[in-house]
Amino acid sequence: MKLERKKQLLTELVAGLCAERGMEAPQTDDVDELWRAFRALVNTRPAWPADARWLQMQDELLQGLIAEAGVSTVDDAASFSPDGALRLWRGDITTLATDAIVNAANSQMLGCWVPGHHCIDNAIHTYAGIQLRAECARIMEAQGHEEPTGTAKITQAYNLPSQHVIHTVGPIAGGRPADVHRAQLASCYRSCLDLAAENDLHSIAFCCISTGIFGFPQQEAAQIAVDTVHGWLRSRDAGMTVVFNVFSQADEDIYRNILA
Repeated sequence: MKLERKKQLLTELVAGLCAERGMEAPQTDDVDELWRAFRALVNTRPAWPADARWLQMQDELLQGLIAEAGVSTVDDAASFSPDGALRLWRGDITTLATDAIVNAANSQMLGCWVPGHHCIDNAIHTYAGIQLRAECARIMEAQGHEEPTGTAKITQAYNLPSQHVIHTVGPIAGGRPADVHRAQLASCYRSCLDLAAENDLHSIAFCCISTGIFGFPQQEAAQIAVDTVHGWLRSRDAGMTVVFNVFSQADEDIYRNILA
């Protein structure tokens, strides 16, 4: 995407977001500042309806940014099984084209509300677009209660290159997981896989559920993830390809050692 078009889109998008809150738009033509303002405003925006023209501009911007970053596919992930069903990929999950990516959500299931926060929930909602929070809000309103730990919900992925997002609530371990936390984490992986199979999906990319601010130690969480996925794949002929997505070198090393 050309810089001038990016600037034009961001200027109009930020102006629209400010107008709906009765705020003055920032007076800047710096693209980085405009992007930070855009992200902060959408991160804190309730699931309000949006103007069709605004949505069209948002979609053009987000799809352009993802294309600039470069989209990867399942075939780009390293295989760790003879049939290619188990794979490992290091990178930004918002640029991965699979049938579904997994979002580590909170129990409200509405995305991260902290402006610019560096969590996967924030990134997925930011790059999917405001349509994702709106769909999640409809699901949660119909459900009438917060999402229990270890379960999952499926939505469209909107501007992401994946087809769907599967949202799961991991256990809050606080650095000291108990047996209940281990069981809940395993349930997250099974629930996501079951939901993918029910929707006739054939590839799914898992983030490192609960290992961020939820405080599940990476090594133990990865072992549970691999063991649970192994068990699920052995129990049925679902034709499912599972990608373990990591972002740091440390997590990649952990998964490589376990998978090897």
